[in-house]
Amino acid sequence: MAYLPIEDHGIIGNMYTTALVGLNGAIDWFCFPHHDSPSVFGAILDDEKGGQFQIAPIQMAAASDGLFNPYLKITYKQLYWPGTNVLITRFLTPEGVGEIIDFMPVGLKDTDIGYHSLIRQVRVVRGEMQFHLSCQPAFNYGRDRHHTDITPKGVCFQSPQLSLGLATEIPLTACRINGKSDSNSGVEGKFSLKEDESAVFVLQGVSGSAGCGLPIAPGEATRLFEHTVNYWRRWLNQCTYQGRWREMVERSALALKLMTFEPTGAIVASPTCSLPEDLGGERNWDYRYTWIRDAAFTLYGLLRIGFTEEAAGFMDWIEQRCKEPNPDGSLQIMYGIDGRHDLTEETLDHWSGYLNSKPVHIGNGAYDQLQLDIYGELLDSVYLYNKHGSPISYDLWVSLRKLVNWVCDNWQKTDEGIWEVRSGQQKFVYSRLMCWVAVDRGLRLAEKRSFPADRERWLAIRDEIYEEIMTEGWSEERQAFMQYYGSDALDASNLIMPLVLFLSPNDPRILKTLDAIGRSPHAGGLVSNNLVYRYNTAETDDGLSGEEGTFNMCTFWLVEALTRAGQGNTPDSAARLDQARLMFEGMLGYANHLGLYAEETGSSGEALGNFPQAFTHLALISAAWNLNKALGE
Repeated sequence: MAYLPIEDHGIIGNMYTTALVGLNGAIDWFCFPHHDSPSVFGAILDDEKGGQFQIAPIQMAAASDGLFNPYLKITYKQLYWPGTNVLITRFLTPEGVGEIIDFMPVGLKDTDIGYHSLIRQVRVVRGEMQFHLSCQPAFNYGRDRHHTDITPKGVCFQSPQLSLGLATEIPLTACRINGKSDSNSGVEGKFSLKEDESAVFVLQGVSGSAGCGLPIAPGEATRLFEHTVNYWRRWLNQCTYQGRWREMVERSALALKLMTFEPTGAIVASPTCSLPEDLGGERNWDYRYTWIRDAAFTLYGLLRIGFTEEAAGFMDWIEQRCKEPNPDGSLQIMYGIDGRHDLTEETLDHWSGYLNSKPVHIGNGAYDQLQLDIYGELLDSVYLYNKHGSPISYDLWVSLRKLVNWVCDNWQKTDEGIWEVRSGQQKFVYSRLMCWVAVDRGLRLAEKRSFPADRERWLAIRDEIYEEIMTEGWSEERQAFMQYYGSDALDASNLIMPLVLFLSPNDPRILKTLDAIGRSPHAGGLVSNNLVYRYNTAETDDGLSGEEGTFNMCTFWLVEALTRAGQGNTPDSAARLDQARLMFEGMLGYANHLGLYAEETGSSGEALGNFPQAFTHLALISAAWNLNKALGE
């Protein structure tokens, strides 16, 4: 096998788990039954040992001898059924046109056919095509062996911790290894379809003695397809965004919905792990968890475009975490989607990593870092929800008041910062900024709701943080806010300053910071061809080797900062608004063929990092909403 580029994938899911489906018809990543469960298919992280489920045309000559013809052209296309998360992978050849409809049924009861299953319906819409199927699971990140039990109606893969059934009417045989069938490997099959014919494959969890499950007839698969399409269309109808770039905003909302975990309301940062930020490098992390930091951005993005139910679900998750403080009264920076606290990091030494990018990590060792900024994001999210969603309870306020007091006691500490550096703690400007936000939003909530609070102390500390940032965080030499006190390095996280109302968008220091960041890296800035680096790895010791791509979220932050700076009546403000639009629309061109973004964009425009990334799509929604408003509805 060969590695398919990260960006050559689409995503399907059911709000419990997701799967990445490649342009070549291969499922290269699938964890079951939940987002953060061990992988069953992980070929995107090891193309030999990771496991894969591929259905693709057989390239055969039309001649009667049936010999392989390398010159028979196959064109691959991939698209979402409009307004849904149902994915179509289409194969076009001179002999015919075939396609795979991949989806996970949603909106079902646990007794319904198709519940918690992955359905692949293969059909031919013109001519005749032959297909080859290969399903080779690798349970528990390829660490658990399994037994393959083939039946007339499919196959059951049984491993010590999980059993999966692949139900189908298509005959399957054991894969051959070194010329021999291997019952501990996978299965394969060949089948031919004519125009208007289809074959259905249903992958689902089964008990060890229950067989592989019953096949679903093509008519029933079509009914489930229609049910799933209608579910997504009804859900998307809640979206209130009617402005420019509506299709991209809606695709971002649909991707975010897939990254939710329905039982708890949590949203994973990304459904993948260890996809590299630097090809061949060590910047490979597990993002299948929920960061407190994402709270404000998630709630803001969802509330802005009408998804109040999802915002409420995430708010419930946040409230539960506020009731589970550490012994010293602090919170973790991230948690499992089920709320668990222990996210111990492991290395999968037996996997080679995407394009040999090692190590492959599962778990995330940053979970016990000190990152003071999370309290600002949390308090801001609650403030926004109280303002645009529903009034918060007194019991939640009691927990929040304790957190604000904790910030007042600890804001002067050093920490690892928003980027989770592994080079030691610093007095990061962004961390100080968000401590200011935490106290400020606490004061606003107390005033708005007449909640009891230590107002005089909070006011004094809020002002103290403010003045310290303005004195210690500002560089007269570089005429910009720096990454941390005493540093001479820029940091894109400071673009948040006007977005959280710390300074006016037109404050001279903000405008100068925008100008400094907006220069090219060769000129000391962070912007290359309108794409933004989070910081310059040559200037900042983050404890890791290698380089990284531009950070997609930061590009949208710069768009929003420029948008707000452009809302004036001066030639300078008009120019900044024009710049914001050009940057935003240019950035849209770096999405993949389906409108999805990874965490970063490489020097050749390739996707880097975990994919798709929730933070990027949230930042896109926020930037689109504010830019559209600034340009006039």
